[in-house]
Amino acid sequence: MEYSYPFSIDWSTEEIVDVIKFFEGIEQAYEKGIKREVMMAKYRRFKEIVPSQAEEKTIFREFEEASGYVSYPVVKQTKETSDGTIIKVLPKQRR
Repeated sequence: MEYSYPFSIDWSTEEIVDVIKFFEGIEQAYEKGIKREVMMAKYRRFKEIVPSQAEEKTIFREFEEASGYVSYPVVKQTKETSDGTIIKVLPKQRR
């Protein structure tokens, strides 16, 4: 699948790379699963770059429109489970 990842022109190259890694984690949660602690680390770094809830929602929506992957179920499952869990989102939760 070919699509662009959302990013801000105000971010540094390192921040853009880290946001892309976060969205790659979202993709992995749908495709094969990802360890909860790995996804949480990616999400924490994402929140350092995008601390605003409103901006997070906007970026999640842009990613969903481009890719079809819905970020919220992955983040929700990541927050609600404990370390050692594999985060795996069912395709029905994908649009």
